[in-house]
Amino acid sequence: MSEERPRQPSRPSSSDAGSPRNNRPSPPAEPSRRRFLQSAAAAAALGATPHLHAQNAPGAEPTVDAPPAASVAAQPVHLHINGREYALQLEPRVTLLDALREYAGLIGTKKGCDRGQCGACTVLVEGRRINACLTLAIMHDGERITTVEGLASATSLSPVQRAFVERDAFQCGYCTPGQICSATACLAEFDAGTASAATADVRMRPAQLTDAEIRERMSGNICRCGAYTNIVAAVRDAHSAKA
Repeated sequence: MSEERPRQPSRPSSSDAGSPRNNRPSPPAEPSRRRFLQSAAAAAALGATPHLHAQNAPGAEPTVDAPPAASVAAQPVHLHINGREYALQLEPRVTLLDALREYAGLIGTKKGCDRGQCGACTVLVEGRRINACLTLAIMHDGERITTVEGLASATSLSPVQRAFVERDAFQCGYCTPGQICSATACLAEFDAGTASAATADVRMRPAQLTDAEIRERMSGNICRCGAYTNIVAAVRDAHSAKA
């Protein structure tokens, strides 16, 4: 019996080696980046398919959007504004600023930042200055409120208003109502002996209303036009007129 030998792999002939079919580049061992991203996207889509089928299944519970928040019932609020009583029906969430502008029709008080940072909504409540955008109207039921419309008399401007006009302490005028209300309270606080961060000794009554005192006391009111120099001069003139 003849011994069988393993067959050797046939080698390509010289004629086959030069054919175009054998000169093609071999495909890359690893997939390209684009093919990898396509595969990943397809896998993600297939993974989400069972969830979609479960949602659309006949026995599945339908998804329902959350119902809108129920409205809050309005309540009677009595505000004494500029010597006049206003009987309003307000939701407890209405701010004093919106109550003045939208319900009482007193649009002199301006809405600036609506965050208590610019001072454009400054009004006087029981003689104290506050930011009307940071307090609720219902919190001031029965209290005396003064806006810029209530500072002047029927025949003349207040000393602060007159000084602002004479000193040209405004440009666009948007912040002016809050500036004037704040300056009015600033002078009243100084006359009452209230110290500020600029007072040399806070244990004692401030000796005089210096420009540094005015700037510190008016620092909560922003003028984007940059009329600060004239505002300080107007407050100083109004103080001198009262002395």
